[in-house]
Amino acid sequence: MKELHMICNAHLDPVWLWDWEEGIAAALSTFRIAARFCQEYDGFIFNHNEALLYQWVEEYEPDLFQTIQDLVKEGRWHIMGGWFLQPDCNMPSGESFVRQMEAGREYFYEKFGVLPKTAVNFDPFGHSRGMVQIMHKAGYDSYIFCRPSQEDCQLADDDFLWIGFDGSSIKGHRSSEHYNSLMGEAGKKITEFLKSHREQETGLLLWGIGNHGGGPSHVDMAQILNKRKENPRCELRHSIPESYFEQIENEHKILPEYDRDLNPWAVGCYTAQIRIKQMHRKLEGLLYMTEKMVSAAVFQKKMKYPEEELKEAERALLTAEFHDILPGSAVKSVEESGIRIMNYGMELLEKQKNRAFFALAQGELPAKEGEYPILIYNPHPYPVKRVVTCEFQMQNQNWDSSFGMPKICYRDTVIPCQVEKEACNMNLDWRKKVAFYAELEPMQMNRYDCTIRFMEKQPEMERQEQNTEISFTGEHIEAVISKKTGLMDSLRIDGIEYLKKGAFGLSVRDSGFDPWAMNVQSFPKEEGRFLLMEKEEGAVFSGVDAQLESVRIIENGQVRTIVEALFRYHNSRAVIHYILPQKGKDVDLEISVEWMEKGKMLKLEIPTCLNGENLCETAYGVQIYEASEKERVFQRWCGVFDKEKDGALTCINNGCYGGDFRDGTMRISLIHSAAYSAHPIEERTLLDQDRSIPCMDQGERNFCFRLGGGSFKQRMENVASEAAIFQEKPLAVAFFPTEKASVKKKWIEISDPGCILGAMKKIRGSDTYLMRLFESTGMAREVTVSLWGEAKKRVWLNPYEIKTLELDPETCRMAECPMIPSVIPKIKK
Repeated sequence: MKELHMICNAHLDPVWLWDWEEGIAAALSTFRIAARFCQEYDGFIFNHNEALLYQWVEEYEPDLFQTIQDLVKEGRWHIMGGWFLQPDCNMPSGESFVRQMEAGREYFYEKFGVLPKTAVNFDPFGHSRGMVQIMHKAGYDSYIFCRPSQEDCQLADDDFLWIGFDGSSIKGHRSSEHYNSLMGEAGKKITEFLKSHREQETGLLLWGIGNHGGGPSHVDMAQILNKRKENPRCELRHSIPESYFEQIENEHKILPEYDRDLNPWAVGCYTAQIRIKQMHRKLEGLLYMTEKMVSAAVFQKKMKYPEEELKEAERALLTAEFHDILPGSAVKSVEESGIRIMNYGMELLEKQKNRAFFALAQGELPAKEGEYPILIYNPHPYPVKRVVTCEFQMQNQNWDSSFGMPKICYRDTVIPCQVEKEACNMNLDWRKKVAFYAELEPMQMNRYDCTIRFMEKQPEMERQEQNTEISFTGEHIEAVISKKTGLMDSLRIDGIEYLKKGAFGLSVRDSGFDPWAMNVQSFPKEEGRFLLMEKEEGAVFSGVDAQLESVRIIENGQVRTIVEALFRYHNSRAVIHYILPQKGKDVDLEISVEWMEKGKMLKLEIPTCLNGENLCETAYGVQIYEASEKERVFQRWCGVFDKEKDGALTCINNGCYGGDFRDGTMRISLIHSAAYSAHPIEERTLLDQDRSIPCMDQGERNFCFRLGGGSFKQRMENVASEAAIFQEKPLAVAFFPTEKASVKKKWIEISDPGCILGAMKKIRGSDTYLMRLFESTGMAREVTVSLWGEAKKRVWLNPYEIKTLELDPETCRMAECPMIPSVIPKIKK
C-alpha cells in the first residue's frame, strides 16, 4: 500500500445505554480533548459530523465552539458528513432524509462556511437505496458506512459505485474495520489493516476511541509516529474522507456497480419498540401535512408562516430518527425520552395545523337553522374519495326515548351516512359520530352539512350473520369471515379473489431477547397462534354481562359494516376489527393487542392468491424483494404483484417496518418483545438470571392497515398516493362559520396520482416556497401541476425521479430548483 488515509473521529451516540445528559457531557469533553490535540500535533486533523453535537457545544461551551470554528478555518478540524445526526437509514421517509441533510447543511454553512461532499453514517444498521438520489441531489458525491458486513451484504469491493432508483450514483466505501479503535490500540489497527490490504494502492482507516466519545489519545499518536517509521514506503497521513475519494478517482480505479439496498443487519430493529416507530410515522405525516396546510393559508394571505415553530417540530422528528432511538436498540429511559420528544413535536404541529385549518375555514356561509356544518380539509393535490368519520355535539341533550338520526348533505344532495358508537361511553342521545362517503376536492376546504331528524326510537341494527360465517357484499367488495376462526376466508374485489382461506391470522414466533437480532436474518419458528375466544372468556374480556359470540357485527349501515373478532394466546389477547365499505375497494383492519409475551415476535399473516414480485416502499423508491423467510424492511406499504394474473394486493400500515414475503403471503411484524439493549457478547449469558428483566412492548398496542386489490398497473399507480392519504388523513371538524361565502379554488392540483407531493414548504431565508415531486411507479410520466386552476406547469419525471420546484407566491411562477435551494448553489464543483 502506498498511501493510507487515517480518518480520526470519535463516535458519539447522544443516547443509547445512557440518556441525553450523559451524551452532552461526553460530547463536550470529547470535543475539548480533540481541539487540544489539533493544537498540539502538527498535521493532525480531527473529523466529526452531526450538527446536533456542535449545537450542544455552541450552547454549553461557546468558547470551545469558537476554538473549533478557528480550527476549521485552519484545516485542522474537518466537518465530516454534515447531517443533523446519524439517523436510522432504513425507516425515515425520503423526505425525512432530505431534512436530515438540509438541517445539517444549513447549520454547518451558517456556522463554519463548509459543505462536505462525503456523507457518513458509520453506525446505522443498514441503508436504503433511496438515499443515493437524495444524497446526489443534496450535493454529495460519496458515502462511507460500516454495516452490514460482507457476511450479511456481499459487495464485489469495499469501494463501489452505488446506483440509485433513478440511475444516479455516488461512490461508496464500506469500512469493514468499523469506525473506532480501543484506547492505545491505533497502532495495532494500522498493522492489521496494512497486512490485510497489501494489494491496495490506497486505503482508508477510521480510528479514534468511540462508542462513548474519546477520540485520539497521546498513546495512539505516539504509536502512529512509530508506524510511520516502520512503514517508510506507505504514507500514513492524517486525512479527511473527501481526500480518499479524490485519490481513488485520480487513480482511475474501476468501481463495481451495486444497485440494491445495503441490508440486512439487525433485523429485529425493524420492529423493536413499536410505539417509537408508530409515533415516528405519525410525526412525519403531521409535519408534512401541517406544512402543506400552513403554506395554503399563507398563499391565501390568511396567516403568517410559523417558520420557527415548524423548524422546532422538524428538529424533534430528526432527533427521534437517531439510529438507537428509532430502531429501538436503546434503554428504556431513552425510549421514554424519545416518546416525549415526539409528543413535543406533535404538540407544536397540532397548534399550527389548527391555526391553518380555521384560517382556511374562513369564507364559508353561516349554518342554516338546525344545520351542523362539517368542514373537511384535503391536504393532498388530488381528489380523495374515502369514508370520513366525524363526531359532534347535538345542540341539546335528548333525555326521552326518541333518537336523533343524522342526515348528511353535500351541496343540497343527500348522501348515505350512518351513525356509529361514539368515543365516549355516555348512555345519552347527545354526542354523535357519523360516517359518510366523501369525495374531497384537492387542497381545499370541503363542506358537508348535517341535520338531525328525530325518530320514535333508535332503529335496530341489521346483522347479516349465518351460523358459520358472516358474509358481506358491497358495490365492489365481497367478503366472508368465519365465525369458527374469526379469520377472513374470502375477499373478492370486482369479482376477483385475492385471499386464501384463513387470512389475517396472528402468528407468534420465537425471536429471543436481543432487540437487534444480531445473529439471525429471519424468525421462522412458530410457537403458536392466536385462537378465537370462547363466549365466557370473551364476555369477561369485553367487560359485558352477555355471553356474545366472539365474532360479531358491531356496526352496520348504508356506509360500512364493522365486524369484531376476539382472540387469545397464553397471557395475551387481541381484537380485530374488519371494516368493510359499501362503496369503494379498500378493506381496513384495526388490531388491538394486549401483549404479555416475552422474547417473542407477533406477525400478521396475509395469504394471497397471487404469486409474483414482492414490492415495498422505501425512501423515495420501491424495493423488490425475492420470496424468502428473511426479514425485510419497508415503509408505508408493501404488496404482492402478479404480472401473469395481472393482479396485485397491497397493504398500507400505520407504523410497521418489518416483515417477510414468501409463497404469496405477506407476514407483517407487529411486535418484537426483546429486553432493552440486550447485546450479545460472544458466548456469555445474554440476561442476568437472578432477577426480573423488563421487556419491550408489554401492554396494549394498536395497529391499522388498509388492503387494496386491483390490476398490476392500477395498484402500482395508486398505492403510493393512497399511503400518503392514509398517513396524512384529511381533517374533519364540525364547525359553525360566521363569514360570507367566497369563491373556492383548488390551490394545488397534480394531474396524476403516480406523482407524489413529498413536501410543500417555505424555503428558509427566502420568500418563495418549494414543492417536492416524486415519480412513484417506476414509469416515466409527464404531469401537470396547477396553481389556483390557472397557472400550470408541465413537469417530466423519469422513473423514480425526485424533482423540486420553486414557487413564487406573488407571481405564481413555478421553476425547477435544487433539492436544498438554501445551500446547494453554494457548493463548489
